[in-house]
Amino acid sequence: MDETVQDLLVRLYTHHNLEKEQFVFILDHLDDESKKMLFELANKTRIEHYGRRVFMRGLIEFSNLCKQDCLYCGIRKSNKTVDRYRLSFADILACCEEGYNLGYRTFVLQSGEDFWFSTERMSELIRLIKKQYEDVAITLSVGERSYETYQAWYEAGASRYLLRHETASPALYAAMHPTMTFANRRACLANLKQIGYQIGAGFMVGLPEQTHEDLALDLLYIAQLQPHMIGIGPFIPHHATPLADSKGGTVDDTLVMVALARLIVPDGLLPATTAIGSLHPRGRELALQAGANVVMPNLSPIMVREKYELYENKICTGDESAACRACIEVRISAAGYTVDMQRGDSTRITPLRFF
Repeated sequence: MDETVQDLLVRLYTHHNLEKEQFVFILDHLDDESKKMLFELANKTRIEHYGRRVFMRGLIEFSNLCKQDCLYCGIRKSNKTVDRYRLSFADILACCEEGYNLGYRTFVLQSGEDFWFSTERMSELIRLIKKQYEDVAITLSVGERSYETYQAWYEAGASRYLLRHETASPALYAAMHPTMTFANRRACLANLKQIGYQIGAGFMVGLPEQTHEDLALDLLYIAQLQPHMIGIGPFIPHHATPLADSKGGTVDDTLVMVALARLIVPDGLLPATTAIGSLHPRGRELALQAGANVVMPNLSPIMVREKYELYENKICTGDESAACRACIEVRISAAGYTVDMQRGDSTRITPLRFF
C-alpha cells in the first residue's frame, strides 16, 4: 500500500470512512507515533462536535434473567450459579427518584432478555417514569424484540435503544451466539432506526479467534449504520462460561477502536465503558482522551449490583449512587473534561451549544 498509516488516519479524519483493506492495514501497522496521532484526531473530533462535555447516564440494571446463551456472558441462561433477580416497578422507580435528585436526566434501563417484562409491562413502566419525570430521556437495553414491541415502547416514551451488534463477522457471531442469528440482530437495529429511536450499536474487542479483518468489518458496519451511540468494550472472560480460559481483550486495542469509531461517526455518543475501567484504574479517563464522551454510573440497588455480572471483576459494585457520581465527576474533571448532567441527545437530533 502506497499510503502510510498516518496518511490513512488523515483521510479518515477528513472523509469518515475507508476501505476494509485500509482499516486492516492501520490495525496491522499502528505504531506508538501513529497511535498518538489517532487519539489526538479523535479527541479533536469529539471537541469539534461536543466540546469537552461528558454526558452522564444513570444506569439501572433491573433484571439478570436472560433467555439467551451467549458464550461470553456471565448471566447466560446455562449458568446455573447466577443468583437471579428481577427488580419490581417500585424498586426501579426508587432508582429513578434517587437518580433524578442527583441530577441525572437520562436513565438507561438494562437487563438480560427477560420476557417477564412483556410489551405491556415495559410500556407501563416507561409511562410511569415519564409521568413522574417528563424531562428525562429513557434509554432501553433489553435485547431483541419484535418491531411491534419496539414501536409500543417508543410510543410509551422511550427514545433511545442500545443493542450492540457484538461483531460484524457472520462466522464469529454464529460461534458466540448459539441461540441467536446474525440476520435478526441486524434486522432489530434496522427496525429501531426506522421507528425513530436514537440507536446504539457496538462490539467487543478481543473475542477468541477475532481478527483484524473482523474488526474492520465492525468499523465498516458502523460507517454504514451511522448509529447515534457506539458502545465498544474489551472482552473479559467470565469463570462460569465456556470462554473462561480464553485470553481477554486489552485496554490498548479497545482504545484504538474507540478512537477509530469517533473518526467514522464524528457526532456519535461513545461511552467510556465500565468494562474498560475494570481492566485499568484509569481506563475510563483513557477512553475519554481517545474520543469517548459518555459515562454511565450505576443507580441500581447495591444489593443486586454484583449479581449483574456479565464479566469478572466489575468495578463500582459497592458504591452508593451519590458517591459513584461524585467519584466519576472528579475523574472526568481531572482528565480535562466537564460533566454535563442534561439529556445529552445526539447533535443529529437536537443541536447542542457549548461554551
